[in-house]
Amino acid sequence: MTFPTFSSATLAAFAAASLVLSVTPGPGVLYVVTRTLAQGRRAGLASVAGVALGNFGNAVGASIGLAALFAVSALAFTIVKWAGAAYLLWLGIQALRSPRTKPVDAPRFDAPRLAPIFRDGFLVALLNPKTALFFAAFLPQFIDPAGSAIGQSVALGGLFVAIAASTDAGYVIAAHLAAPAFVRAGSGRHWGRYLTAGAYIALAVFTAAFSSRSSARP
Repeated sequence: MTFPTFSSATLAAFAAASLVLSVTPGPGVLYVVTRTLAQGRRAGLASVAGVALGNFGNAVGASIGLAALFAVSALAFTIVKWAGAAYLLWLGIQALRSPRTKPVDAPRFDAPRLAPIFRDGFLVALLNPKTALFFAAFLPQFIDPAGSAIGQSVALGGLFVAIAASTDAGYVIAAHLAAPAFVRAGSGRHWGRYLTAGAYIALAVFTAAFSSRSSARP
């Protein structure tokens, strides 16, 4: 299979649409910002990398017909949807059960374990069927029927993921810079684990409530 080529107008239109969708805050942004506030910049960037890889996996899955399977099979969609929701809920419960940390006067974090954080971001993104359906609806708008549909959709999906990862990294940097304000506000000394747990549980509810007829940024 040869590498697909696109006209400059197609690439410009796709990049512009991808940028608008990427900067719009959604569950992925909530996830990486929460990680950053709770565990620091390195944890946030590890989450960005994991989410990007999971999203790219969904782009590839959409390219080979996985999204079509979800659209026509209620059972397949339901299994993946509830698996993702259950995993997010489990992460929220684990966050609530984590030991309390000592209060600090500045945002100093223990060195996070980046591999589990990367894994969590990857699974959170990969187990969200909304992402595959999004790619199935979005990518065909820019595909030339005369070329390889799979090759074009994988290339465009990769470009979208790269743009989204860049904007998510920007959110991480902004959250890292804002972290001292959260610490000084300090109404609760142990806000980190509650913020993390709340975000996971909210994402679990969002995933469980999603309908196959929805269309928005993954």
